[in-house]
Formats: sequence, structure tokens, C-alpha cells
Amino acid sequence: MFDMLNIVLSFIYLFLLLAVSVFGIHRLMLVCLFHKHRNNPPHYQNCFSELPNVTIQLPIYNEPYVAKRIITSCCNIDYPKDKLQIQVLDDSTDNTTDIAMSVVKDFVSKGYNIICVHRDNRSGFKAGALENGLETASGEFIAIFDADFVPQPDFLKKTIHYFTDNNVGMVQVRWEHINRNHSLLTHLQSVFLDGHFVIEHTARNRSKRFMNFNGTSGIWRRSCIEQCGGWQHDTLTEDMDLSYRCQLQGWQFVYLLDVTAPGELPPEIHGFKSQQFRWTKGAIQTGKKLLPSLLSSSLPLKIKLEAIFHMLNPVNYLFMSILILLLPIVRLNFLPIENNLYFPPILDFALLIIGTCSTSVFYMYSQKKTSCSWLKGISYIPFLMALGVGMGINNSKGVLEAILGRTSDFKRTPKYGVEAGKDTKSWTQKTGRLVDRNCFMTVIELAYAAYLSFCIYICLLQGFKMAFLLPFLIIFAFGFYYVAALTIYTSFCSTRQRCDAIA
Repeated sequence: MFDMLNIVLSFIYLFLLLAVSVFGIHRLMLVCLFHKHRNNPPHYQNCFSELPNVTIQLPIYNEPYVAKRIITSCCNIDYPKDKLQIQVLDDSTDNTTDIAMSVVKDFVSKGYNIICVHRDNRSGFKAGALENGLETASGEFIAIFDADFVPQPDFLKKTIHYFTDNNVGMVQVRWEHINRNHSLLTHLQSVFLDGHFVIEHTARNRSKRFMNFNGTSGIWRRSCIEQCGGWQHDTLTEDMDLSYRCQLQGWQFVYLLDVTAPGELPPEIHGFKSQQFRWTKGAIQTGKKLLPSLLSSSLPLKIKLEAIFHMLNPVNYLFMSILILLLPIVRLNFLPIENNLYFPPILDFALLIIGTCSTSVFYMYSQKKTSCSWLKGISYIPFLMALGVGMGINNSKGVLEAILGRTSDFKRTPKYGVEAGKDTKSWTQKTGRLVDRNCFMTVIELAYAAYLSFCIYICLLQGFKMAFLLPFLIIFAFGFYYVAALTIYTSFCSTRQRCDAIA
């Protein structure tokens, strides 16, 4: 019986190691594609002789700290007033509506074509708000900004002329980060996002593979949205869903690496967890929905393969979470079975190094392109890996819920109205609004951290034989301790603020 258990665990372990390594190799492939196409930015061939009508949609929900900022920023965009309509799509149930109405009224008095469209229900959540706004939108093109962004005044003039090509359905710009240097958490988030926006988007778009709209800081051709079925809310990533449906029908997307839109990163772990859960679960939902038709299409193999990696990439979190449990069992004799694996420990080391090095190269390269030094980028890699592992439980839950078909509400990411160059610690006075505190998930994270701490102790007892595992175990343990500690701290701040408010 133990021999059979040994065989089964060994090969599950090997499969997970190989799977994680394959995802790592894919990251290296994206870096190679980026390097190959780095000097081939998109260009528009013509300019509009007369600028077209544009509608800017601002979907907001209970965002009192940022509502005025996003509305004001959009009204300051450099575009003819008679060609620009701004829709504040408000689903709020708090005083955000009053704030938005007041700001909108002020700009209407200044001659702006701006309206606040308030819904009494959140049917379809963000996708429903966008679809509802489209019914009264006057623009031929639709720009979308989430409430935590601060678009640059030249956004439309830098993007609109790409639509002189009638095949272009959407233009996305790169996210920048207002509060990148606020804390270790926000800096690590910025590195994660830089990897996506610098390497992934550029590599996919310039190599003629499919990319996705990121829900904000992009502009759509209205006919593209309508022709491809409009906004749908059967996934948590309505942006990825619509993006793939449009590209399946032949529409082309443009990604502008050198045009940026500053946005606010979640300064606390609850917001980051909520955001990551939505993105991971939504990607798997979109994969279940669209991959069958995409794979059965006549599209080139390179597009199909990249779509598989793109939509199923969150599965890597689930693989890593299981692998972390199995690694000590099969290598440190945690069970009464003979450590007689069918592959030597050097294979573990080689595959773990592949995953580690690919991640390091991927994110260091992205930081190099954002004007950061290689040395500074290297210093953050262990913390980056730790945070990625520490978020594994949260994101694995999203993956499993998507696989099992469990539905959940679209939970917004809390925004706190931080500003570049100003004190951003004020978020601790605004956390009383947080309501999503899942203690059970934190207990699991602490259990993982304690388990890995024990593994480190056992590994030290075994001496040099298993010394290669120590760096990985230490990084993994730190990641779970870090995420759990931040969760407990943020929950404490939230509870304290709510109690103060009641008092």
C-alpha cells in the first residue's frame, strides 16, 4: 500500500513540477517575443480630418474618495467640448451619488456635456452599467476609465487616430501607478502589473496574438462592441470576455506601451485580494466560455496556444499551492514511506530553478523598460515570489470556484483617493468601509506558514542532502506569513475605524 502511495504522490509531484516549469518557460517565451518586437511600435497611417464624437464612460460604485477626482480629470481631457460626452455610470448606494451629482452639476454649468446615470440596482454589475450607458451614448467611440484612474489630458489625442484604420476595434494604454512607492505591497503590485503591461501586452499585440482590454484606460469603437454581442456579465472579467469575442470576429486591437494612464493601487491587502480573486476566477470563467470555440476555429496555432496560456494561467496558483504541500512529503519523509522516487532530487532543483529564473527574468526585464535599475529589480524578486506564493490560497479559491461553476458577485476594489507625492497612509482612516473579511482563508494561510516553518526545521536536521530546498521553503513561508499578517492588520484597522464611527 505504501509503495503504491509513494508512486502516486511521486508522479503527482512530478506532474506539478513540470506544469509550473512549463508556465515558467512560457514567461521566457513572452520575454523573447517582447525583445524581438521591442522596436516595432504601432503607428497610425492617417489622422481624422474632423475629430469624431467620443463618449467617456465612468462606472463607479460607492467610491466617495475618488469620484470627484475621476470626473474632474475627464473633464480636463483636451478634446473639443462639442465632440465629447461624459457619462458617470453610478450604481452607488452611499453618498457617492451626491458627490457625483454635485460635481456633474458644476461642470454642466461650465458648458460640458456630462450626465450622471444612476441605477437603483446593480444588475450585471460593471458590465450592466456599461451596457446601460451605451443606450444613451452619443459617441462613435467609447473611452472607459475606472474611478481610481487619473487620465492624462492628451489621452484622446494620442489614441483616437488609430481608429482611422477601420479594422481597429480597441486601443489600450499602459497603466502607471500613482502610489507605487507607498509601501512594499504597492511596489510589488506595480512590478506584477508592469510584467503584464510591459511584457505580456506588448509581446502578444506586436506578434499578432490576442490580447485583452483591461477594463479601464482604453477606447473602443462602438460598432465593435455592438457587433460582437455587447457587454456580458456571465464572467467576472467582462473585459477579457468581450476582447476575445471581438478578436474572434476579426477585429484588431492596438496596445500603446508608451502612452500611460496613472491609477491607484490597493494600499491594503483586502483590496488586493479582492482584485486578484476577481481576475483569476474571471479568467478561468472566460476560458471555459470561449476556449472551445477558439480552439475549433481556423486561427493560427500560435494564437490558440497563447490563448490557452493567457486564460488558464491562474491554474498555476492552484498547482503551486498543492506542490508546496507535496514537496516536503515526498522529499523530507513526512509519511512512513520509503523515499524511493523515480527521479533524483536534482530534477526538483532544476525544475524549481526554471520556474524561479523565468519569473526573475520576466519581471526584471519589465522593470528595466520602466526606467528602473537591474540591481533594484533583482532586490525585489524574492519578495515578489513570496507575495505570489502567499496569494496562492486566495487565488486558488477563485480558480476552484470557476472550475466548479460557482457564481459570485462582482466585488469592487476599494479606493482611497491617494495622490502622488502626498501622504498615502490615510487609507488606514478609511478602512471602516471594508466588509469582506474571510477569517477562514487567513487561518489556512497561517497553517501553510506554520507547516512550511516546520519543513524548514526538518530540512535543517537533514543537513546538506536537502539544503537546496531551504531557499524555496523560506521564501514560501515568508509569503504566507506576510499575506496573513497584512490581512490581520487591515482587518484590525477596519474594525477600529468602524467602532470609532459608531462611538
